[in-house]
Amino acid sequence: MAALARERVSTVKIAPAEELPFKDGWFERAVMWLVIHLVDRPQAFAEARRVLGAEGRLVIATFDPAHFERYWLNRFFPSLEAIDRARFPEPEALERELVEAGFESVRLVPLSQKASIDRESALSRVRGRFISPLQLLEEAEYEQGLERMEQELPEQNEYALEWIVAAVYK
Repeated sequence: MAALARERVSTVKIAPAEELPFKDGWFERAVMWLVIHLVDRPQAFAEARRVLGAEGRLVIATFDPAHFERYWLNRFFPSLEAIDRARFPEPEALERELVEAGFESVRLVPLSQKASIDRESALSRVRGRFISPLQLLEEAEYEQGLERMEQELPEQNEYALEWIVAAVYK
């Protein structure tokens, strides 16, 4: 992601979300896109609040727990759902953590999105373990699931993504 950002902007800083290398109130807006399951949320949220100005806004996009029970890869990798559910917060917990970090206004908006992926792209992504839970699977489950995908995956795969978008005001 940093390499992609460097193609678009001149300065890119890489730092943990829990220790941002910016002055207090430096930004007007911040975005956390599919990262809150990878960080210490209370600390990262407090840091986001710290670097936002007086009228700062934070937008968080994360998966709604409803997403996990219907995720299209579950039939190939049965442990994915449990792995994701353990890592992603329930909406109520997300809202509570943001308020505890000092944000005064938190609005959670559910969003459904339809998507599709062709067979070769899906196989390529899974072989590259494109999502972090694939890296957390037992190796035997990963190998068996990939083998099943290679045998059973149709040419086109339609699926839904269920999101929670949090609009947060300082």
